[in-house]
This record gives sequence, C-alpha cells and structure tokens, in this order.
Amino acid sequence: MFVGHYAAALAAKAIEPRAPLWTYIGAAQLIDIGWSSLVMAGVEKVSFDPELPGSPLVLEHMPWTHSLPAAVAWSVAGLLLARYLVRLPWRAAFIVGLVVFSHWFTDWLVHRPDLEIWPGGEKVGLALWNLPGAEKTLEMGLVALAGCAWLWKRGKYGRTAWPAMLFLGFLVALQMVGELSEPAGSAFMFARLGLVVYLAVTAVAFLADLGKNREAA
Repeated sequence: MFVGHYAAALAAKAIEPRAPLWTYIGAAQLIDIGWSSLVMAGVEKVSFDPELPGSPLVLEHMPWTHSLPAAVAWSVAGLLLARYLVRLPWRAAFIVGLVVFSHWFTDWLVHRPDLEIWPGGEKVGLALWNLPGAEKTLEMGLVALAGCAWLWKRGKYGRTAWPAMLFLGFLVALQMVGELSEPAGSAFMFARLGLVVYLAVTAVAFLADLGKNREAA
C-alpha cells in the first residue's frame, strides 16, 4: 500500500473540509514518516526479497511505528499536533487522528503478517501483497472513490476542479513510477527516498489546496 493510504486523506477532506488538505495528506503517511526516520537511524529494520510476489519488502522489526499500540500513539500525537500546533477545530483534529490510524488498518489489509498486536507479540496482516492484482485494484479503487467525494465537495462550495484533478493525476503517476521502479540499494537509501516522497506529496497537497477556502468559511 502506497498511494492507497492517501484515500483516507481525500475522504477526510470531503467529510471535514475545514482542515487544510496537507494536514490530512501528512497524517496519512505520518507513521511511515516516522518509520523512514527510524530505519535511517537503524532502530527499525527492513530488507528486500525480489522473489516475493507484489511488494519485495521484508519488514523485520518496526515496533515503534507499526505495532498497534504505536499506531494509536502516533494517532493521538497527530490529533494533538493538529489541535494545538495547526490550531484546527476539535472535530477536524479528531479526524486528522483517524487518518493517522487509517494507515495501520490499510497496512493490515495488504501486509504479510508483520504488524505486531503489541511490541514483541503476535504479528498480523491479510497479505494482499501476495495477490498483486487484487491489491492494486483495491488501492486505486479507494483513491478513485475518495477522490470523487473530494471533487464533489469542492464543487458544492464553488471551488474549481482542476487543482484536485491535477493532484489526483499526480498520485496516479506516482503510483506508476513506484510500480516500475526497483527498490533502492540499501535500507537507508530506501527509507531516505520514502521520506523525501512523503514530504513532497504533502507539499504538493499544500499547493493543490491554495485559493479561497470557502469550505472553511
């Protein structure tokens, strides 16, 4: 799951438009932003097996970002940052927190059993990665549905569709590039590239949401 994580952000923007799009986009990948940083620091571990179907990732050790308690903690942190740093209303901040947690749920759908119920405990995952066609259909279907909801809400408030269409096209292009690219040569390089991409998508979301925010009004 890569671009599919952003479906929760688009749906959240349609449900609660008062929060800027970039806050939802950043929230959708907040756990992976932390994961990339910890992999680069050598705290969490990942390797690659090109023989695996779908994703070649072997996620060996990531209790501080992808265990269930860690996901809850990251979600609460996202809520508090949205409320007190970005100064969003409580409802919007709560939805930001839900978007953060959506990352763990969507990972559970596609990951092989590597998500710990508690640090050092049982690992879970439905392993849709082993069915690449089904996984990609699910991923892009979620983005399409959430994107349509976001476009409808923009239209309801008289905002033009083209920035949203460009952003959705950007997500599709990013997914295609990811599908055609080989994993970086080392865990550090892979994590560094991932961190750059997550932050870049958040920046593009900021640009896509510029203009008079009639929803917030």
